[in-house]
Amino acid sequence: MYSKNNLNKVSKLGDLAPEATKAFWAYDKAALADGAIPKKYKELMAIAVALTTQCPYCIDLHRQAALAAGVTEKQLAEAVHVAAALRAGGAITHGTHLFEE
Repeated sequence: MYSKNNLNKVSKLGDLAPEATKAFWAYDKAALADGAIPKKYKELMAIAVALTTQCPYCIDLHRQAALAAGVTEKQLAEAVHVAAALRAGGAITHGTHLFEE
């Protein structure tokens, strides 16, 4: 189902729902812009979230943006482990629901 070619169809959303699409892209740009948190770190956070949600489009796009923002491969590797630890931690803590008081 995943194909980079699908990204070429994103413009169709703008044609079919222009106001919502325009608002989304404005929000996305604002959320990832330099601010109290530098863009470099926002892109690392985006990668960790993308790895957690397992969105191949987000992983690819935010990897490119992260590298452009100065993120190193070593930092990418650490972001992988942050995402993995959070997923594992979620399984552990949700596993407590399996047991009676």
